[in-house]
Amino acid sequence: MKIKKGWYALFTAPLMIMFCIIVIIPFFTGMGYSLVSWDGLAKSEKVFVGLSNYAKIFSDKQFLTSLVRTTLFTLITVVIVNVLALAFAVLVTTKLEVRNVARTMLFLPYLIGGLILGYIWQYVLGDAMSTIGDMTGLTNIFFNWLVNKKMAFCAMIVVSTWQMAGYMMIVYIAGLEAISDDVIEAAEVDGAGFWRTLINIKLPLIMSSITICLFLTLSNCFKIYDVNVSLTGGGPNNSTEMVSMNIFNEIFTKSHFGYGQAKAIVFFVIIALITLIQVKITGDKEVSA
Repeated sequence: MKIKKGWYALFTAPLMIMFCIIVIIPFFTGMGYSLVSWDGLAKSEKVFVGLSNYAKIFSDKQFLTSLVRTTLFTLITVVIVNVLALAFAVLVTTKLEVRNVARTMLFLPYLIGGLILGYIWQYVLGDAMSTIGDMTGLTNIFFNWLVNKKMAFCAMIVVSTWQMAGYMMIVYIAGLEAISDDVIEAAEVDGAGFWRTLINIKLPLIMSSITICLFLTLSNCFKIYDVNVSLTGGGPNNSTEMVSMNIFNEIFTKSHFGYGQAKAIVFFVIIALITLIQVKITGDKEVSA
């Protein structure tokens, strides 16, 4: 037994060391930076200001606005992504002849990097939409979405949904295929139709998959940055600036390293609390087949 524990320690040690170097040490270093006023230059003095950086956050209208915007974006996107992903998963787990091709095509967008994805859709929702509008005369529908505040926000939702739905579909597929055929057959014998089987049988049995998908979509949507910077750049007039971009700009554009790090710590706490609550609520509803 001691020998086995020794092997476990040997193989997990490199991973734990890397985790400490990449995550734990920078996190606590960042907590220290959040207590000082510093412009990020090595030659500049770090002035200890205590919790004043944290107190300043609650009067920062731009940060609070971006937090509300990010929360709204997350709520809408999480619902749409999970509904679509579940619908796709149900579709490709049927006897559809092209189900394997469908799985591949739906998953492909997730393989494209967020920055590249944003630039691709920047062209589609910008120049391409304007061109179609000019050609068809339907300029009320086909116009440059990215110069309109409301439509730019919608564009963020569309692109993020297109990127994440395929990946979440894979998680739901794993859950659906793990359900015993005997359970489904028993439901069919009892006269349960498609919708009753889905709602009363399948959904409760894939609650673990729902927990995972909600956790991933919640955390990813709250932390979104790459699509934000490449698709809209936070514009027009900061109307699509999400929290991650606000923090990045605070640190690297305004050179407020201490204050920006305080924002990052507060943002981390918010995400951690929300995701922990979500995992607890959905985890309690999990059942076994």
